Amino acid sequence: MSCSGLRRLAVVVGLSCAGFFGFGSSAAWAAAEEFEVLFQGEVAGSMKVERKVDRIAVDFRYRDNGRGPDYQETIRLDAAGHLLEYRIQGTSTYGAPTRESFARTGAQARWTSMVDSGSAVTKEPAGYVPVEASPYMTALLVQQALTMPEGRMGVLPMGSLQVRRLKALPANGAIPALVMVEMTGLDLQPGYLWFTDGPLPRFFAMVSPGYVAILPRGSASLVQVLEAAQLEAEDAWAGELANTLPHHPPEPIVIRNARVFDAENARLLPDLHDVYVFRGRIAEIKLAGSDAREPGTEIDAQGRTLLPGLFDLHAHEDPNASALQLAAGVTTVRDMGNDNDMLDSLVRRIEVGDRIGARIVPAGFIEGRSEFSARGGFVVGSLDEAKNAADWYAQRGYRQLKLYNSVKPEWVEPLATYAHDQGLRVSGHIPAFMRAEEAVRAGYDELTHINQVLLNFLVQPGDDTRTLQRFYRIMENAHALDLNSEPVRHFIDLLKQRGISVDATLAVFEDMYQRQGQMHPSYAMVADHFPPAMQRTLRKSSFDVTPANAARYKASYDKMGEMVVALHRAGVPLVAGTDFIQGFTLHRELELYVRYGIPAAEALKIATYNGARYTNTLDRLGTITPGKLADLVLVDGDPTRDINAIRSPMLTMQQGVVFFPNEIYPRFGIQAFVGQPLMKIHEDRNSAESRPYAPMRHRHH
Repeated sequence: MSCSGLRRLAVVVGLSCAGFFGFGSSAAWAAAEEFEVLFQGEVAGSMKVERKVDRIAVDFRYRDNGRGPDYQETIRLDAAGHLLEYRIQGTSTYGAPTRESFARTGAQARWTSMVDSGSAVTKEPAGYVPVEASPYMTALLVQQALTMPEGRMGVLPMGSLQVRRLKALPANGAIPALVMVEMTGLDLQPGYLWFTDGPLPRFFAMVSPGYVAILPRGSASLVQVLEAAQLEAEDAWAGELANTLPHHPPEPIVIRNARVFDAENARLLPDLHDVYVFRGRIAEIKLAGSDAREPGTEIDAQGRTLLPGLFDLHAHEDPNASALQLAAGVTTVRDMGNDNDMLDSLVRRIEVGDRIGARIVPAGFIEGRSEFSARGGFVVGSLDEAKNAADWYAQRGYRQLKLYNSVKPEWVEPLATYAHDQGLRVSGHIPAFMRAEEAVRAGYDELTHINQVLLNFLVQPGDDTRTLQRFYRIMENAHALDLNSEPVRHFIDLLKQRGISVDATLAVFEDMYQRQGQMHPSYAMVADHFPPAMQRTLRKSSFDVTPANAARYKASYDKMGEMVVALHRAGVPLVAGTDFIQGFTLHRELELYVRYGIPAAEALKIATYNGARYTNTLDRLGTITPGKLADLVLVDGDPTRDINAIRSPMLTMQQGVVFFPNEIYPRFGIQAFVGQPLMKIHEDRNSAESRPYAPMRHRHH
């Protein structure tokens, strides 16, 4: 499915979309304005704004990776610039109809959307956050908040918003003076936007560094300037997390009375154990009650479960949200496609402690050039360019490629052969006009996304799976697929014989059957911990699910889950990947494995031992073994019996550095799930390692 950038794109469309327009004299406005939507520097859409006599009309649309929204909005304001009326209609990113309206008369406000309807009486005009919107609409929200004391205000239907002015840029030639605004409270991390600096501010730009930008037509040359300034703000926020959240308790550290998970054999060790950690590695494992020799720190697990650090093998890391992985017990991720420069910087900064997050094992993204191209890594126009990209990745230590939808089928076999010669595994989407079996025979080592696997049996001649067909073909037809049929059994045997791994990302498809107004099934168990405005957004389905097709779509989704189990039972290796919200989606992925029939302990093995195996890190990660790096997760409960316990990490250790999820989650506006374990610090040791327990930065090395 490749949701690369979708959380970042939420800053553009919907929950925290960024935009700004001035209020006051209509003479200050142009009759029409036009903005370009750029994905990694390529024009992919537009936002056209027309100011009429008493209202503003907005047309917002783009296409990236064969998908994108088409919105038409009408906005009416009062003399003070407060919202009187809002209407949107159109189509969402994945083809669902979009309709929403808001109206205020005096203190009475009413709204109706695809997910809810309601009313409220407010003492003063409150902001309104649509479920989906253009960037220009959210400008009103920002404008109102900037006029409030300390930039804080409540918003309808629920939640609150905090805004503050940050960096200013002076005027330069034809470019006006600009100022950047930070907005928090609606999403899991800050959003940033740019507007002209003056008494009548005007929307100027929204930038997600390395990914997307919206700015006036003809202003693309400014993207790098705005990105650089914005990255400073993002660095300050993420740097503060890196300064305060890691803990370096005195060593040796002993985790006492733990139920230790044997990941290689998918079982809990009998009896309770004490696990010793020294210099970032697992030093020794002994039966509980061991006589510790001058311990620096003792952590009492009290019979809770100690797991190896979890792996997410399908991530598109966001520099600002990477800490959420640690809160969820994820200590290593495989990034399956990103802006190469941004990713390289993030890898380095996590390694030295300037940022906190799961360690990153990158996969090299290669896409063919077409009108449907996804942006990230290299977009190539020939086989030679694809081979050059493979060289680039191999020379930087990558060990896997991810090929994408617009790679030409005739390139796959020679490119796979070339990649294998460079020591690279080959994985990815199945290129359009090709089937999964053909890709495997041409050299694929891993299949990405369970929908790509089932398309092998459902794709029709002429189907262009660069479009939404790669989803709707599954939704409409997978329910009727016989998994015991000869073609399916033959294909599964082929995967097993060739040792092909499958990165199913089952959770990321759950909204294929989600009805409008229902909570997204992947996050229903945890949504009440999220910011209120985000909870509402999670009730919106981007797919066109109706009463007439909902049961069929759900049956098709179930078939994907059954296929995952059939692969596992046949001995086809699975890896646990997510492709969406950090941490939380991995928990759901494992829950789904268990729901469809994989034993919980084997699901945990997939997310630990298999994760290390397919990132070439099994020599140092993936099991709780003396000599390996001390990547550990202490879970409140027994996830081998109840997989839902995986949602309750009390402590995450990454190479001996300790993180507490109940400290990380609140920094993202998330209510914590559990507290911290009991910990005793020995301050009387005559050792340079002994020091009072306090938050500190990672050690640089």
